[in-house]
Amino acid sequence: MTSPLHDSSRVPAGPARTPADHARARVKVARKWAYLISSSTYLPLSQQEIDQAMHEMVDVVFNAALRDPFNPEEIIGVGARLVDMRCTGPTSLRRTIDVLGKALLTEPELYRIDGKQDERAVQLLGVLASDYLESTRQFVFTQQEDIKEALVRAGSDAQRQMRATEARFDAVFTSSPTGIAIVDLAGGFVRTNTSLDDMLDRQDYAGLTLFDVVDPDEVPFLKAACKDLADGWAERLHQQRRLLRSDGEAVRASLSVTVLRDNGSTPTHFLVTVQDVTEMSLLQGQLSHQSLHDVLTGLPNRQYFSTRLESVLRQANPETGATLYHLDLDAFSMITDGLGRQVGDRVLMNAAQRLKAVLAGENAMVARFDGDEFAIIVENSDTTPDVVSMVASINEELAEPIYFEGRGVAASVSIGIVHRPPADSDITELLRTADMTLRRAKANGRRQWGLFDASADALDRSRFSLSAQMPGALEMGEITVVCRPLVRLADSSVAGFEGLLHWEHDGEVISHADCLELAEQTGLILPLRDTLLEDACKQIHSWNTASGADLPIVIDLTANQACDPDLVGVVLLYLEQIGLRPGLLQIGVPVSVLLADRGESVDNFRMLAENGIGTAVHGFGSAAGDIECIEDLPTGSARIAPRLVERQRSSKSTLIARTLTDLVEVAKLAGASVTVDGIETAEQADWWREIGADTALGRYFAPEPADLRELAPSSWNIPGTGSTRR
Repeated sequence: MTSPLHDSSRVPAGPARTPADHARARVKVARKWAYLISSSTYLPLSQQEIDQAMHEMVDVVFNAALRDPFNPEEIIGVGARLVDMRCTGPTSLRRTIDVLGKALLTEPELYRIDGKQDERAVQLLGVLASDYLESTRQFVFTQQEDIKEALVRAGSDAQRQMRATEARFDAVFTSSPTGIAIVDLAGGFVRTNTSLDDMLDRQDYAGLTLFDVVDPDEVPFLKAACKDLADGWAERLHQQRRLLRSDGEAVRASLSVTVLRDNGSTPTHFLVTVQDVTEMSLLQGQLSHQSLHDVLTGLPNRQYFSTRLESVLRQANPETGATLYHLDLDAFSMITDGLGRQVGDRVLMNAAQRLKAVLAGENAMVARFDGDEFAIIVENSDTTPDVVSMVASINEELAEPIYFEGRGVAASVSIGIVHRPPADSDITELLRTADMTLRRAKANGRRQWGLFDASADALDRSRFSLSAQMPGALEMGEITVVCRPLVRLADSSVAGFEGLLHWEHDGEVISHADCLELAEQTGLILPLRDTLLEDACKQIHSWNTASGADLPIVIDLTANQACDPDLVGVVLLYLEQIGLRPGLLQIGVPVSVLLADRGESVDNFRMLAENGIGTAVHGFGSAAGDIECIEDLPTGSARIAPRLVERQRSSKSTLIARTLTDLVEVAKLAGASVTVDGIETAEQADWWREIGADTALGRYFAPEPADLRELAPSSWNIPGTGSTRR
């Protein structure tokens, strides 16, 4: 019979399964389990009771497999219940593992998107087997105690009860499925039951002792333990020993020994009970191997690799050290999405074999982590290739295509490398640094590799720490909104304001741009947009009410914020709640996302304009299609790309000047006003005014942004006119 642990089948394709379908599937599994168990051993229960018990245990196992968070120990008790039902036949456990193993791997109800049903199945079967083994041991121990009590009662009963007592003992002795022997203090066999005879394949014990049927390497330990029992230093002995059959084959057995005494409490014999646990030991070994190895590739998994990594670091030659490689297959999803998961699995298996081939001559371990990630630890020697050569060998090996139905497929790899880490490195931290090094390498493109850099790692950790703290900071109100003035270049008057995010963290001010970049890494980008929209609209409404002005507020969105399908609804909701007129809000969208027509960005842009909300494109002049964008879309304003503003400030090139002049003229011909961000000097402001730019922002006009509600209407002294403007 094929073990479910090696069943490679997956959930079959078909219509969606209903709860009723899943319930019927559970009943079917329970009935099959009940039939196989009933046919393997006698159960003192009715068929209805057996079916009901199996159904209840199937529910326990399936519910544990589905639970998140997953805890395999929830099924502790299933093995004990099987033993209580007397499901202790020679094949009961194997048939239980077959039925449940196949069900856990193939039932649609247990299918998981993350692909971890295999891992869960292995862990659940391991817990069940362990629970069954422990309950069986307790069952054997109870039988042993019952036998001992029967013997004691038989020795102390009156003569008239002797025959009845002996008859009861004989019944227990001969009918027990557990092997039983009575031996003298020297180990010589006095009596054995049929179960022990069958286990050892022996009928004649003449001239043999208990120590003759035990593995010679274990005899000294057993003799010493029996002597302690006879001398009264211990009450009972419980050990696992290898017993030898008549053909020399070893049997792994659970051995229990107690002392039989006469009425004067003098030891006379040993009572030995034996339970064959060979199959159980093999199963435990198989489960242990699978818990430490990847099912698909057969490589060690992360848990096993971590243990090996710690050992290698301690044992490595201090002069050559060890090297840790963290690898990730590039664009692996393109293979699985384009050619199917089966081809993807073949690629992973092939990559595993090729990596092992590259490291064949080294003291190294190759492991598979999650998905398409691998790890290698090499204990360097004087002949080990250097890092550059090793990377070249890996790339060269993996670059060779493998063919599926005439189609050649190959996957390049990106690698993060930690060379010669300290021997006392924390393993969790070391794996983290390798992963971070891999991420930095992947940021440069595909088939890249990089060495661990302590300063870059510290910077990344700092930024990741800030990203992780952002949700709490937003909820606690630490991330606020400030505004800076949008100034008309013609007369230096305030034409409006731009809302920006502001986060003071441990005495450091996190800028608007940094807040957005960090939020993109944590999924907080949309909540931050909503905070920015709501608070900026409230500030401009308060400012206009206090000053009697009618100035707009400008909000610049990121690409992901602009693509959100709920954008228009959120904007209109805030305008209605705050009471701000739509024309006093201008939404800026990166021109790149509009050109790519990504998500719903273009539809959002048009709908905002149709609802009377000002629209602007930001980053204008950075691509060839920018002019087409402002011509085809209802664009009210175009903000010059920051890199062009910086180029104008740092360069006196007539070519740049001519290009920017033409760019401003084209934007105005398309009906859009022109805004420039990054003005730092009066000379720069004058230059942009002369070529026709309409409005500007920058430190020249307002060194520090502020909350409009905390300022008087005339708080900003805008340079250019010698007077205060608003």
